[in-house]
Amino acid sequence: MSCVKIDPALHQQRKPEWIKVRLPSSPVFFSTKALISDLRLHTVCEEAQCPNRWECWSQGTATFMIAGDRCTRACGFCAVATAKPFALEEDEPQRVAEAVRRMNLKHVVITAVARDDVKDGGADHFARTIQAVRDMDTNIVIEVLVPDFNGREESLQAVADAAPHIFNHNVETVERLTPLVRSRAKYRLSLDVLRRAKEISSKLVTKSGVMLGLGESEPELFQTMDDLREAGCQVLTMGQYLRPSPRHLPVVEYIHPERFAHYGEIARSKGFDHVSSGPLVRSSYHASDFHPVPR
Repeated sequence: MSCVKIDPALHQQRKPEWIKVRLPSSPVFFSTKALISDLRLHTVCEEAQCPNRWECWSQGTATFMIAGDRCTRACGFCAVATAKPFALEEDEPQRVAEAVRRMNLKHVVITAVARDDVKDGGADHFARTIQAVRDMDTNIVIEVLVPDFNGREESLQAVADAAPHIFNHNVETVERLTPLVRSRAKYRLSLDVLRRAKEISSKLVTKSGVMLGLGESEPELFQTMDDLREAGCQVLTMGQYLRPSPRHLPVVEYIHPERFAHYGEIARSKGFDHVSSGPLVRSSYHASDFHPVPR
């Protein structure tokens, strides 16, 4: 396993000003929260302690997390609970579609916990949710953020056949740090998932994301960009890693917004169709800013 040398003093300092977020004042925030509760849904906004939850919910948007709120993996960066999951809920796809209808979303992001306890990793549940949203409104842009499904071809096929517009799978970090940061997941497997999804359906827009501040070097980050482009990845997000709790991996460095802007320029020069790069950027943050070419 790779090791990262940590400066203990770093973890005593306060977060820089550019990391701080404002608490909600819009009534839309509370109506969004009430709607999610009413339909018994989970969001990655809550479960992963996303710093943008206040902003997104105040604008009436959210990222739906299907297949429960218990993950079978224990990644060092993630706030989602690791525990034995409950059975999949058969009516959840319809509840997600109803939430999309009530929120009048034009671009919906659907993600899930890793479900290594079920044979297909939850792929059919993804497919059913995609179809439920499409049956409700064929004009909605559907983006999915999927786990690696342990590389199962049948699972990738099931999600691709459901024809989301955007297929997102995050590599999360550079290759050297992957064993430290991610549980079970492999860097090269993640690249292969993106490559194979594109091979299954050339109409899919493929997307991935990287967290910065975990100890990666600039050459390693640029190599990750090259690896993603070689795998056919078209959209890239880069954001600051924030430590959810003392039991999670520490922050090695807070990256200044100017450096994020610089990395974004480099990524664009490497051929990505769309790049979102900034301290508070997350996979689904302002996801609708990217408009895939109509089919």
